[in-house]
Amino acid sequence: MADFFTRRIVETGRLPLFCFFVAFIVTFVFTRVNVRLIRANVRWWFRNVKAGDVHIHHVVFGVVLMLLGGVAGFALPEARAWPNVVAAGVFGMGAALVLDEFALILHLQDVYWTEKGRASVDAVFVAIAVTGLLLLGVHPLGLTGIQQPQPSEDVTRPVLLVVYVASVTANLGLAVVALLKGKIWTGLLGLFVPALLVFGAIRVARPGSPWSRWLYAPGSRKYRRAVRREERYRRPIIRAKIWIQEFIAGRHDLIPPEARRRRSATGRTGDPAVSDRRPRRRPPP
Repeated sequence: MADFFTRRIVETGRLPLFCFFVAFIVTFVFTRVNVRLIRANVRWWFRNVKAGDVHIHHVVFGVVLMLLGGVAGFALPEARAWPNVVAAGVFGMGAALVLDEFALILHLQDVYWTEKGRASVDAVFVAIAVTGLLLLGVHPLGLTGIQQPQPSEDVTRPVLLVVYVASVTANLGLAVVALLKGKIWTGLLGLFVPALLVFGAIRVARPGSPWSRWLYAPGSRKYRRAVRREERYRRPIIRAKIWIQEFIAGRHDLIPPEARRRRSATGRTGDPAVSDRRPRRRPPP
């Protein structure tokens, strides 16, 4: 195991990426455990951070850590391996805190425990998948760098370069088509496995995707086919994904204990300002 780690991670220069990967996963798991314990009102070392009446979200700490880790990674010389490894770990911790509240950044409102908050878990899953593929040595679109040509390659080098550029352009075009068809995972992972891009670009688009809105008329044959595929294949996969998300990150759309207490104390709305505005009875004429 140690020889495998040395050969595949250390000798290939992927040790900083490995530390980023580990720090990212550990920080995300710890953060989710922490917020679930806070939500359940369990006695715990960590509590919500507030400055007066302002709740400080952990995305703020994530931005600070990403700034520290990123600047340190650029400032430190490459010869000093271990400081760069530490900087990569700090950057991974910050990235986990930021992506854990990706939905807050996307919607510009606190949707952490709502259905919209699942976008944060999706973003974390994408980051873990992409980083894991990079650790395995799989490069997006085969971008491994272009070596300098040897004198004997002066004739074949331009031809190979044209073929390479054409291949990258075609794969990017297929990725755009897959994303427009609403196949996010296929489009992203297809950058590493181009065969997935062909599959995603040929298959029918998902209902509600930009491709479907532009090219599938309501009630048309392709639209009905897309709806059938969505109900038969996509819905079970989505339910399984939601189960995995909620197993790892906690169940969304549940009323926290504090909100339940406020609701029981102030009425059905849970908002004193709303519950106090009860309609007054009109005096009899």
